[in-house]
Amino acid sequence: MKDISTRQLRAFVALADARHFTRAAQRCHLTQPAFSAVIRSLELGLGARLFDRSTRSVDLTPEGQVFEASARRLLADFDLAQSDLGDHLSRRRGHVAVAALPSLAAALLPDILARYRQAYPGVTLTLVDALAGPCLDKVRSAEVDMALASRRDDMSGLASTFLMADRFHVVCREDHPLARQDEVAAEQLLHWPIIHMSRASSVRQGLEQLMPALARHVAFEVDHLATAMGLVQAGLGISIVPAMTLFHFQRPGLTILPLAGDALTRSLYVVHRQGRTFSSAAQALYDEVIQTCATKVAG
Repeated sequence: MKDISTRQLRAFVALADARHFTRAAQRCHLTQPAFSAVIRSLELGLGARLFDRSTRSVDLTPEGQVFEASARRLLADFDLAQSDLGDHLSRRRGHVAVAALPSLAAALLPDILARYRQAYPGVTLTLVDALAGPCLDKVRSAEVDMALASRRDDMSGLASTFLMADRFHVVCREDHPLARQDEVAAEQLLHWPIIHMSRASSVRQGLEQLMPALARHVAFEVDHLATAMGLVQAGLGISIVPAMTLFHFQRPGLTILPLAGDALTRSLYVVHRQGRTFSSAAQALYDEVIQTCATKVAG
């Protein structure tokens, strides 16, 4: 039995409906000889006569009646598959999952996701906020399409695109001696108790990579930026955090100062599986993230 084409199936269904070669050929936009050839090739391929022809009528044979239900079902499934793919390609439907560092999930992504949802209301979105390690693990396991995170030593199986350099800032009480300065030199940090984020965070790892000596100056080590803010507000130390997190510290009684030196930044990336093509919906979100970050950097 030879492969059957959708062209043959559509010709068969048209003839089964019309019971007339000329009308069925017109429905399929074929000449009658060409249409008859399609029907003959289908019957030859199946090894069965599907229609009884006479000068006055065209009727399905018993085998044709058996084949009719399958033919209609196959065409319906094919049309549904085309329609479903068309919806996904045009982003009328689909699903996109993205993981992001908590700071990016709170400060960068909300506006991006709001614009995306307005443009593509039929696409469902999933956002996972997690530390860098779990973000990358979720990309590897295909739980998410992409992650907005920092890089790690092990990036096997992953591809990354640079987004931006997130500059570090010092947060202290407004009555702290550092608060009188315009910026803070890195060596000054070693004179004060420091409230650090946990060692698993990209903030802490980035800082200690840039300034290893900070690892020896720990007043408190916390998991949440809100906790760091409270401890700084209570005068228990200073904290060093990237620009994307500063909205947590914009409180009365606190002062935010940039760290001196352009190199004192953490690098942020959009990460996805190497060699894997995005869905149309995921590609649109990826493009929106890249464009937004490029605009922020240019601005």
